Amino acid sequence: MKGIEYRGISSVDGPIIVVRRAEKEVFYNEIVYVRDKKGEKKTGRVIDLNEDTAIVQIFGSTTGLDLDETSVEFLDEPMELRVGTGLLGRIFNGLGEPIDGLAPIVSSEKIDVNGMPINPYARVYPRDFIQTGISSIDGMNTLIRGQKLPIFSGNGLPHNRLAAQIIRQAKILNSDEQFVMVFAGMGIKYDQAQFFIKSFEESGVLSKVVMFQSLADAPSIERIITPRCALTAAEYLAYKKNMHVLVVMTDMTNYCEALREISTTLGEVPGRKGYPGYLYSNLAELYERAGKIKGSTGSITQIPILTMPNDDISHPIPDLTGYITEGQIVLDRELSQKGVYPPVSALPSLSRLMKDGIGKGMTREDHSAVSSQLFAAYSKVKSIRNLASIIGEEELSAEDKMYMKFGEELEAQFFTQGEFEDRSIEETLDLGWKLLRLLPRNELYRIKPELIEKYMPKAEE
Repeated sequence: MKGIEYRGISSVDGPIIVVRRAEKEVFYNEIVYVRDKKGEKKTGRVIDLNEDTAIVQIFGSTTGLDLDETSVEFLDEPMELRVGTGLLGRIFNGLGEPIDGLAPIVSSEKIDVNGMPINPYARVYPRDFIQTGISSIDGMNTLIRGQKLPIFSGNGLPHNRLAAQIIRQAKILNSDEQFVMVFAGMGIKYDQAQFFIKSFEESGVLSKVVMFQSLADAPSIERIITPRCALTAAEYLAYKKNMHVLVVMTDMTNYCEALREISTTLGEVPGRKGYPGYLYSNLAELYERAGKIKGSTGSITQIPILTMPNDDISHPIPDLTGYITEGQIVLDRELSQKGVYPPVSALPSLSRLMKDGIGKGMTREDHSAVSSQLFAAYSKVKSIRNLASIIGEEELSAEDKMYMKFGEELEAQFFTQGEFEDRSIEETLDLGWKLLRLLPRNELYRIKPELIEKYMPKAEE
C-alpha cells in the first residue's frame, strides 16, 4: 500500500481532516503525508478509523487545504525517531527535527515513538537512592532511580528553577555512573526554553542533555508527540546504551489541554472538566515508560512537571497523575511568598518508594527515623498555627511556642537553600538533627533512643 495516494478529502476542522479511503489496510497512529494543490507537504498521523474513512491529525496548519485538490499518502509506518550516539547535546523540536543548526542524526536506526509495552515480569524494582542535593526532597521525599515522581506546581512558582537544579545536581551515591538527561518542553514560552538552555550551558551539563522543545507558538497538536519523542530517546539511551536517564517533562498541563482540544474537535463525549475519558490511560502510556528492566543496566527516572489550574490538587490532571505515579512533590504558594526556595510543601508531598532506597548501606541508618520525626513535628506545627490564628499566639502553651519556633527554623534552614547549593545527604540529616534539638527529647517518639544517643550529641556540638 505504501506510495498509494488518495485524491480529495471529505472535511477539514482545525488540525483534523477526514479522508475517504478504499478497502485498504490503514492502521492507528500511521504516518500520513498531506499535499495541498501547490504540492507543499504536511505531516500527520491517523488518530481514528471508521469503516470507510480515516481521521488524520495534521502537525501544523491546515490553512489552504482544498477539499478536491488535496492528496493524502498513507506511509504504512508509525511515526519514528532516528536515534544514535549523536543524540546527546542536541536540541530538537517537538517532532524530533533538529533546531540547533546542526545536521540531522546520522544513523540507520529508527524507533517507533509510541514505545513498546514493558513486560511487568521484566521490570526490576527501583531501589537506588538519587541525591538531588535538595534537603526537602532528599531528606523527606527521596527520589529513587527508576521512579516517576512528578512536581505539582502552580503558575508563577519556581518549578523550572527546581527542575534545572535537580538536573544539574542529581547523582547516584557510591557510584561513578553518570546521569544523562532528556528534557521535553510542551507549550513552553521562548524565555523558559532559553532559561533551560542557558542553565545547562553555564553548568556544563548541556553535552549530556537531549532537548525536545515544542514552544507556545508551535501547533498545539505537536505537544502530543513531544513527550513520546523524548521518551523514545530516553529508552534508546537507557536500554540500548545502558545509561541512567533522567527525564523532565514540562508542562503536562499543556499536554492535557492539547488532548482536550483534539477530543473536542472529534466530537467525543467529554469527561471531567471537558477532558477525554481516556485521559488516565493516555497519561499512563507516558508515565509507565519509566523504570528499570532485566537485561539492561540502564534506567529511566521521570520527573513530570504540571501546573495545577487554580492551584487545585483535586483537578483531573494532578488527580489522575497521582494515581499513576509513585508520589508527588507539591510546591506551596504560601511558602514561596515567604521567600522559601524551593517552596516544597512537606505534608502533601510523598515518595512511595522512599522506604526502599534509604537506610543503612544506602543513605544512613537514621534517615527513616529523622524523616518520620520531621514529618510528625511539622504536622503538629501546622495544627498549632491554626490554633494560634484563632486564640492568638500569646495564649499558646510553652510547648506549643517551642513547636512554633521549630516550624520557623525548619522552613528557614531545612526547606530553604540556595539555587546552586548542593547538600549531601549527610549534611541534610545532620541539619535535621540540629533542628530536632529544639524539641524536648521526650517529643522525639519516632526515633529509637540509641539513634538519639548516637547522632544528637553531634548536632549539639
